[in-house]
Amino acid sequence: MKTTYVQPGKVVRRVPELQWIETTAHIMDNAFRIPGTNIRFGLDPIIGLIPGIGELITFGISGMMVLMMARHGVSRKVVLMMAGNVMLDSILGSIPLLGDLFDIGFKSNQRNLNLLRKHYQEGKYQGNGTGIIIIVTCILLAFLSFLIWALWNLGEYIFGH
Repeated sequence: MKTTYVQPGKVVRRVPELQWIETTAHIMDNAFRIPGTNIRFGLDPIIGLIPGIGELITFGISGMMVLMMARHGVSRKVVLMMAGNVMLDSILGSIPLLGDLFDIGFKSNQRNLNLLRKHYQEGKYQGNGTGIIIIVTCILLAFLSFLIWALWNLGEYIFGH
């Protein structure tokens, strides 16, 4: 499963942090298979079953993966697409039970890994992405705050506190 990241006209390089992302994406999105089918899923929908905090945990893992990819030179456009995948996964994934089914089909971490691979294969690797890391961190923190607020309000509405 170890993908090599190639820059056209340059030496093939393996990036240990990016290999960590591959492993994590596999565990979160494709680690298990429903017997008798080709349907694969990972820990994302399982962790998402934990009311309230499950989606926050998976959001944190996915957010860290995006930040790691940004740190290794993925373009702003690709990082914003990745952040969009994570946010969509977190919003729709927070719907009880239906969100977990969405997680099985959407696989935001695998989508982001595919964006990373395509980016490297096109030779658009640009080095350190410090500026975009700051922007994406702010966006992810703002979204995390919104998600916590929304879950809190949902909990108050359901439990009538």
